[in-house]
Amino acid sequence: MSVVDFLRPEGWLGQTAGPRYVQLRQRLEQGIEEGILPPNSSLPPEREIAELTDLSRVTVRKAIQELVRKGTIEQRQGSGSFVREPVARVEQSLSYLTSFTEDMERRGFETTSTWLERGIFLPAPDEMLALGLSANDQVARIHRLRAAGGRPMALERAALPLDILPNPTEVTGSLYAVLERSGHRPVRAIQKISAINLEAAEARLLDVAEGTAGLRIQRTSYLESGRVAELTRSIYRGDAYDFVAELRLSN
Repeated sequence: MSVVDFLRPEGWLGQTAGPRYVQLRQRLEQGIEEGILPPNSSLPPEREIAELTDLSRVTVRKAIQELVRKGTIEQRQGSGSFVREPVARVEQSLSYLTSFTEDMERRGFETTSTWLERGIFLPAPDEMLALGLSANDQVARIHRLRAAGGRPMALERAALPLDILPNPTEVTGSLYAVLERSGHRPVRAIQKISAINLEAAEARLLDVAEGTAGLRIQRTSYLESGRVAELTRSIYRGDAYDFVAELRLSN
């Protein structure tokens, strides 16, 4: 079936309740799922879809923008709207304390980092509170874009006391591998996960549309002695990660 035939309004438009733009969005999603609109294929122009479905261009544009926000469609300047390649989802267990590098390498992905900040700084108020530092102390901070298999996956900002990470430039891959060599690898952590919509700068770095769903994760990690070793705040692509936790019946 051609895309034009698939989008003809007979048989689907008005068959379900809800705004017309939602019905069109669902029809486009159905076409993607069924392979009528395969990855990297282009959608007909908004004007053509509007004429074909007898919908307004405002309605058509709203439906497409919904798919852009969901990461299903990407708009290329001067070229139109295209179906995005599906992102392979990664399951990450919440039961084990591992690094991004370890998680991805276990799945066979090569990891890379694009450095956004790396050095020694005066601590911010939240870093002082979490790490037990004073305003006169210094903190090692690393901020990077993490990619796996050539695809941007997460933004990671970590802060550590200077005696735990005296030379942040030593971190080129796994932070935990560096900490393990010095005997400062954390043994447990508390994580807080929040759902967010990505702001423009975050979305640009993660190669998704502004407003796309994401996950914000704050991790506070502890040494065996109980001392806080690390405060990490990360932003993950919502279309790439599933976090899994094993639950047991309480006695």
